[in-house]
Amino acid sequence: MDIGGRVLLPVVAAGVYREELAQALLSFKRHGQHRIRASLGRALAGAVRAAAGEGETACLIPVPTSSAAYMRRGFSPVQLLLAEAARQLPGVQPLDVLMKKGQAGVALPGGQKGLDRGARAKRVRGSMKVRRRAEGRLTGRRCIIVDDVLTTGSTLAEAARALHQAGAIVAGAVVLAATRPPDAAAGSHASRQPVEAT
Repeated sequence: MDIGGRVLLPVVAAGVYREELAQALLSFKRHGQHRIRASLGRALAGAVRAAAGEGETACLIPVPTSSAAYMRRGFSPVQLLLAEAARQLPGVQPLDVLMKKGQAGVALPGGQKGLDRGARAKRVRGSMKVRRRAEGRLTGRRCIIVDDVLTTGSTLAEAARALHQAGAIVAGAVVLAATRPPDAAAGSHASRQPVEAT
């Protein structure tokens, strides 16, 4: 927590969202280049290992894709990448327990691109919940949220809020790529960045 009482969520990024990594992720998400999935999944698995720590177990919770994005692509990029990463992480099983709620599953005009941190936070606040069938299964369980790209942290913060409300212990988050430069002091290919979970 910071001095204002806001929860700071540690985030591990496999890389920085630029150049080859950005191009590979966009090719996978927008153009159906599924041959890239194995390489992206391997990078995500490395970030999960860095976030989970030695000998600790955690549930991996994917951030849900909006209904509009799923209809447009025909798949959920985060779930496919997490499934690929899980193949390389013995004993780890993703738990698909988050969902968009109400009208939040329908994309609003303009999306989030170009919005500042405050506008993004306002747009996603209250947009996720834990599926009814998963209620009670998360109480006291250590969870790590998984998403593809970190921009402002608003989506991760909303996922953390929904999981916390369901009794989960949110230990952090993992993303394939972060738009902000990595912390030079981290000393490894994966960088830890605190994100406000408001």
